[in-house]
Amino acid sequence: MPISRRQLMAGGAGLALTGALGAACGSNTGRGGGGSSGPRLSQWYHQYGEAGTRQAVVRYAAAYKKADVRIEWRPGNYDQQTAAALLTSSGPDVFEVSGPTLDQIQGGQVVDLTDLIEDVKDDFSQVVLAPKTHDGRVWGIPQLVDTQLLYYRKSMLRDAGVRPPGSLDELIDAARKLTTGKVKGLFLGNDGGASALDGTPLYAAGLSLVTDRGEVGFDDPAAARTLGKLHRLYADKSLLLGAPTDWADPSAFLQGLTAMQWSGLWALPRIRKELGDDFGVLPFPPDGPAGRPAVPVGAWTAAVSARSEHREAAKAFVKWLWIDRTDHQEDFALSYGFHIPARNSLAAKADRLGRGPAAEVVRFTKEHGGAAQPLLWTPPSRTAYQDALNRVIKGGADPEAELRAAVRKAGAELRRVRKRA
Repeated sequence: MPISRRQLMAGGAGLALTGALGAACGSNTGRGGGGSSGPRLSQWYHQYGEAGTRQAVVRYAAAYKKADVRIEWRPGNYDQQTAAALLTSSGPDVFEVSGPTLDQIQGGQVVDLTDLIEDVKDDFSQVVLAPKTHDGRVWGIPQLVDTQLLYYRKSMLRDAGVRPPGSLDELIDAARKLTTGKVKGLFLGNDGGASALDGTPLYAAGLSLVTDRGEVGFDDPAAARTLGKLHRLYADKSLLLGAPTDWADPSAFLQGLTAMQWSGLWALPRIRKELGDDFGVLPFPPDGPAGRPAVPVGAWTAAVSARSEHREAAKAFVKWLWIDRTDHQEDFALSYGFHIPARNSLAAKADRLGRGPAAEVVRFTKEHGGAAQPLLWTPPSRTAYQDALNRVIKGGADPEAELRAAVRKAGAELRRVRKRA
């Protein structure tokens, strides 16, 4: 699960082709269309860690009678595999993807799905739909919503006389006070937070990765101020580093190695099972006068390959599964892992999301959610920013200088993609 969740929130991976198409040889694990007289469709999924997901998608495919849908369960670097497959005629007809990426859309590798979603577009979470939309056209149908949040142990904070932090400064102070000989105050990942947090601190400062006009969103002194504060956590030795598992897994939090941990919604059922009511949830706290709570949101998406020989049949299947069959959509989001359905109407009526910390997370997502990876935020921009963030957090590098370099690189990349638009 940690690998798939990390891929989801991080967005599309690289486009290297070496070995990608052979990575799932023999992975044809199920077929649908029992008695179907329609075309044969290949549908790809990344390898979910949640028990029962694989059987569920095979069951959905088998219920569809207008095509013979074959499921491919793809282990390994899934984004790399799909990127390579979209350049050939031997790839999937239908596939899930954390994108599609802007290059895939602009390169004509995926099919326009706007007509499928027009009648129900307003029922989808607009935060997750926006990165699937380019030039007013929708290129993927969101399947579910995942988000990240801050978990804290109520008893540890109470014993230390610490209130749940309502600002970044309070988070830094709380982490220091909660750090003892055997327990660290905060776990943001084994690299100190650069990978897990990504653009979240910028949103907390009232900024963004990319503006609505398609320009760099963090060319502002507030960005350097906020990122510099993250180094204080590292310098104070308040951060847990070298945990047995990384941030996407809640084990460090459950084992009492840390009083607070940044992780995902997917971890909530396990935390609740092991800790009962002894935990709370928060968005990433705001920083500065223009700051706001920050909640990064991502979504796996159903897309259709432009190289498919059965594009119309593939579109019809996507509509059936991810537009019409709301029962399958709710089952997929909530019966195996723990996610928010992509449809607002389904999220509103889901009992498991209607109470306790889960309901708080749904509210955070509605009120403070922002796209973890905006469509224009391509891998070169992300690499430049994350490298800068890592040097600031762990190395104490000058945040102003690091961000100036990242702004230059991201700005050049944004001009490139806007020119192609």
